[in-house]
This record gives sequence, structure tokens and C-alpha cells, in this order.
Amino acid sequence: MSAFYSFRALDFLDVSAFVNDLLFFLMGIFMKIVIAPDSFKESLSALGVSNAIEAGFRHVFPDAEYVKVPMADGGEGTVQSMVDATEGYFIDLSVTGPLGQPVQAQYGVLGSQPGKPSTAIIEMASASGLHLVPREQRDPRITTSYGSGELIKDALDRGIEHIILGLGGSATNDGGAGMVQALGYQLQDVNGREIPFGGLALKQLNRIDAGLVHPKLAACVIEVACDVDNPLCGERGASAIFGPQKGATPAMVQALDLSLAHFADVIVSSGREDQRLVAGAGAAGGMGLGVKAFLGGELKPGIEIVMATVAFAEKLEGADLVITGEGRIDGQTAFGKTPMGVLKQAQDKGLPTIGIAGCLGEGAEIMLEKGMLAIFPIIPFLHSLEQVLAEAEANVTYTARNIAQSIKLGGQLNR
Repeated sequence: MSAFYSFRALDFLDVSAFVNDLLFFLMGIFMKIVIAPDSFKESLSALGVSNAIEAGFRHVFPDAEYVKVPMADGGEGTVQSMVDATEGYFIDLSVTGPLGQPVQAQYGVLGSQPGKPSTAIIEMASASGLHLVPREQRDPRITTSYGSGELIKDALDRGIEHIILGLGGSATNDGGAGMVQALGYQLQDVNGREIPFGGLALKQLNRIDAGLVHPKLAACVIEVACDVDNPLCGERGASAIFGPQKGATPAMVQALDLSLAHFADVIVSSGREDQRLVAGAGAAGGMGLGVKAFLGGELKPGIEIVMATVAFAEKLEGADLVITGEGRIDGQTAFGKTPMGVLKQAQDKGLPTIGIAGCLGEGAEIMLEKGMLAIFPIIPFLHSLEQVLAEAEANVTYTARNIAQSIKLGGQLNR
């Protein structure tokens, strides 16, 4: 509020100007701003982005209410974002890596959610990710998802009743076979012996024995964050689309595709539903199939799971402005990414939404067409990538402050 008003001074002031100043002052006090960005990859976590945006806005609106909801869409960084959003904690343990050797992995347990079951969030890439395999050793014929199953088993052992499993970034093409082996399913060959690890070994599968499955698995609700719609096999299947980036040659792709098809055949012959054509069955080297057929998991867009889990719609109640963002906003952002999910829920409540991005890519204007009020990139100068990443926090804060100043200016111009 500009300066200071006394009852005596009011006699000499334009009453209209006083009222406008008062309204603007009160707007700064009672405004509720919801800040819900994704992480800026390689520079800031979603919480770090949220903190920087709040810092920038507080320079201009120091008395506003700020509600920070670190977000993610099921991809890299989802565990960190959801643990931050719910004030949860991490569990670290040694598990079997993609090549069968021990690796250090972690998963998150969400903070207190009254009335809801205890929830763990697991990214399969933490245990079975491509980043865990040196480029020269990448071979999806032998890599296993066993370590992902060990993370799930550990959560079940701790009494977790709800698991959110993020697919993506896997080094595997085994249909989730290693994962279910870790949970007690026995995948046996014609001689009754357990088949070895790897996607190619699936062709040896003859029988599935569920007699030793983890006793708490059936009662656990499993949601699977999956943002691809690939079937298990064929031209758009797991092997053909994702195999080459994991080290598969054309010959390997063909062999792996046949192995996954055989896996699906044995699953059906064991009395389970045929899931090979389900959208997302081919995700993460066919793990989409594994979680559907053996874990009863439900495949959903990652952003939908995250928003429901953190009760995002409730946090929007009474808000005046929503700010979201991600490292790069472009034409793909409208297809299931965090800013689009946030925008949709804000629109449902009639709330204006602003986007902040590390940079803008081709097609970013589609977000304006979808209803986003404005989009602001944070990079003010041309620097090396290393310097840009290092300065992300300062640049987000600076940009957020400028946005807040623009909002303030708009209020003054509208008098």
C-alpha cells in the first residue's frame, strides 16, 4: 500500500485512489498462490523450483499465502517430488542390478496421509535403469528387472499397502519376469528349473508356479505410472521401439520379440488374462505386461496418479493464481506432462495459470492455445550449458519476481 494514510490526510486525498491502494494492498495480503512445477532436469528438483518461484514472488507480494506442491509426471524425479510434496522419507538398499550385480537403489515412502493406506513410490529405473549399465555392456537379452521386484518386496515386508510404480528408463526387455521372480513367482523350464535372467531366456519358459508368491502382494493396491501406449510385441512393441536404445541389434530385436510373445503365451496358458495388446503392455521392456498379469497393477498416466496422491484439487481451493513449469516447455508438454495436468485442474476451478520454463522449444505456443495465461523462459543471457544449469535457481527467482511485478503493474494500470 502506498505510503501512510491518516484520517486528517484523507480529507485532501482522492478517495478513489485511496480505495484502489487499499484493495491492492489487501490483494497482496489475502492472495493465495499455488506453485506446482516439475523438476528442471540436471539443475533443480521440483521443490527447488518451487522455492525459487516463491522467493521471487515474495519480493513483490510478501504477505501472500504460498502453497508449494512439487510435481512430476511419473518419469525421472517422481519419487523425489512426491516425497517432498508429502514430507515423506527415503529407503536405501542394495538390490540386484540389470547385469545381476549388486547396485544401490532407493524408493520413497510418502508422508502422513490421514485415512489413506501407507504408500510407497518406486521408480523401476532406480534398480533396473539403463544408466546402471555401461554403454559397451548394454544387451537386453541378458538384463533383468529382478532388482525392481526386490524394491517392491522390501516395501511389502514393511507393511506398505499401496505402491505407485513408475515405469521408464529401463535397461531390460524381460517383460517384468525378473521382477516377479523376486516376488516369489517361479518361472520354470520343461525340467522344472528356474529360467535364468534376461529377455532371451523367456523362450525357455514352460510353467509358472505361484505357490511361493509374497503373501502380502494380493492385498496391495498397485498403480503404475505409464505414459506410453505400446503393445507388447510387433512393430510398435517393446523390443522394436525400445530395444535398440538398450543395445539391441535388428537380429536381437527379432529374437526378443519372439521371446516376449512366448512369455505372453505361457501366461495365458497358466490361466491369466491375455494382456499383450493392452496399451502400455510394452512399456519398460514389457514390464507393463508383467505388472498387469502378475501384480494386478493398473496402468495410468503418471500425472493423474501424482495429482490424486497429493490431493492437488484440494490444494487449489481458494487459490487466486497457479504457477507451474518444467525444464523445457514445447509441443510435447500438452501430451501428459506436468504443466498440462496442472493447467487442466486449474481450469476446472476457473483459475489463471502461468508457466515458467528453463527454455522454450518448438510448439510451446500450444500451451497458450490450451489456455495457459503466459509462459516465461528463465534464461536471460547466452551462456554455456554448464553455467545455465548452475544458475537455474537464481534465474527462476529473477523471472518469478518479474512476473509478480507485472501482475502488480497490471493492477495499477487497471485503476
